[in-house]
Amino acid sequence: MDTATTRDVAHAYVGTLERRDWAAFGALLDPDVVYEMPQSRERIRGRDAYLRFNQEYPGDWHLSVRHVVADGARAALWLEARVGDEPMIANVWLDVSDDGLVRRVTDVWPEPFEPPAGREHLVERYDAG
Repeated sequence: MDTATTRDVAHAYVGTLERRDWAAFGALLDPDVVYEMPQSRERIRGRDAYLRFNQEYPGDWHLSVRHVVADGARAALWLEARVGDEPMIANVWLDVSDDGLVRRVTDVWPEPFEPPAGREHLVERYDAG
């Protein structure tokens, strides 16, 4: 995977999420994608579950890219996020497969938190150790 393609995938990942273009977002994901949020110790396995997680995410949320650094098949994104009127900064790491699909996402937010109720059907909790 070349760096320019990985950078393009990273921008498309955020852009399709922001537009709620679920077909295009799903097309970017490897069928066996793994999504993790270390601060809440949640893991989602598989394209369908991860797509549904984003489709069901509550509130008026928005994402924009502040900066992307890519190297080979990996990209680090610095994002500005907003849920309602609350601005936040997030960091996302993507691993991209040789066929240009996102195969792993690590989504890091500034503060640890307990996951909200209502998404247990999509996530598994894992031990922080």
